[in-house]
Amino acid sequence: MDDALDSAMRTFWQRGYEGSSLTDLTGAMGITKTSMYAAFGNKEQLFRKALDRYLRGPSAYEMDALEKPTARAVAEAFLRGVLDTTTRPDSPQGCLTVQGALAASDGARPAHELLVRVRSEAGDRLAERFRRAMDEGDLPADADAAGLARYIMTVVFGLAVQAANGVAREDLDRVVETTLRAWPA
Repeated sequence: MDDALDSAMRTFWQRGYEGSSLTDLTGAMGITKTSMYAAFGNKEQLFRKALDRYLRGPSAYEMDALEKPTARAVAEAFLRGVLDTTTRPDSPQGCLTVQGALAASDGARPAHELLVRVRSEAGDRLAERFRRAMDEGDLPADADAAGLARYIMTVVFGLAVQAANGVAREDLDRVVETTLRAWPA
């Protein structure tokens, strides 16, 4: 079932929550609707499992970045991680957590709210890591940890959208370089 879940993840990543019909999902997964319901539950439950797979797989760079020794290295790992994930030629372009359910009908509100929470929690973890960097003297005492985290997350999400729009990796890399040049000393 791992392959089927990978296929569901890729379908949601490419088409979003609402854009992924049960026919799309079961076709990509190579199973019947009855088998999908038995193995994964309904579409929302499948989405949650596929999102978890995405967070532990293609988007695992986020948790790895938090372990870097300096705040600048954390920021750089976030930025480069999103480039690696969103511009791979063998994967959908863009980011499942950004594009998965930005605009949502009432029926897709749970998926939308889940993705808002996932994005918010990632920013909170980054802000906490930057607060730690301030305590350790790695960032200036007057730095704005929450503001820096929001800045990096805004650039990360922007990079993901630009990747989904087909902007070349080299062009996005220049955005990363510009962002890192602005990093507080």
